[in-house]
Amino acid sequence: MSSPRPLEIHAHATSNLRFIRETMERASTFTAVPGWGGALMGLVALAACGLCQVVTPSLWLSVWLGCGMLSLSIGTLAIVEKCRRRGTPLDSPGARRFALGFAPPLVAGAVLTAAFVSFGLERFVPGLWLLLYGTGVVTGGTFSVRIVPLMGICFQVLGAVALFAPASYGNLLMGAGFGLVHIAFGVVIARRHGG
Repeated sequence: MSSPRPLEIHAHATSNLRFIRETMERASTFTAVPGWGGALMGLVALAACGLCQVVTPSLWLSVWLGCGMLSLSIGTLAIVEKCRRRGTPLDSPGARRFALGFAPPLVAGAVLTAAFVSFGLERFVPGLWLLLYGTGVVTGGTFSVRIVPLMGICFQVLGAVALFAPASYGNLLMGAGFGLVHIAFGVVIARRHGG
């Protein structure tokens, strides 16, 4: 009976390099984007959209700012919970890259919102928010699962439409983006990528 042939050194080295590369890719990918949390954020946005159909235009911004704060809290808690369940540290390289890509467009949106409101340009706020949120999702999502940047592109398209659409469409486009897009992609992310 002959003994098995020893593994050639280049095959062993190739196998080790493949393992190292795959491990590094997993470590740098942020997979804790919350699917069910995103869907819940979408439901909050649909409620805000509906409420804004009956409130005065001066309350519109307050309702959507409240929706944004509540949604940010939901998203943050959902990320923390998903990381806890998966055993992923919140300060992992992938999480840091996601945050560094996601946060700057949101900060720019906050500053530009204040400027737009002070100059009486509120009609452009829906387009601004959708476009910059989408940009944050695309840039942060570059370090996440593939579907996340696609979701960001959907927000960007709606934002571009909102910038050039009549002002009366702004609230509905916000509901479509922050509501329906979050729900649809949230369900897909939850089913394919574990909640």
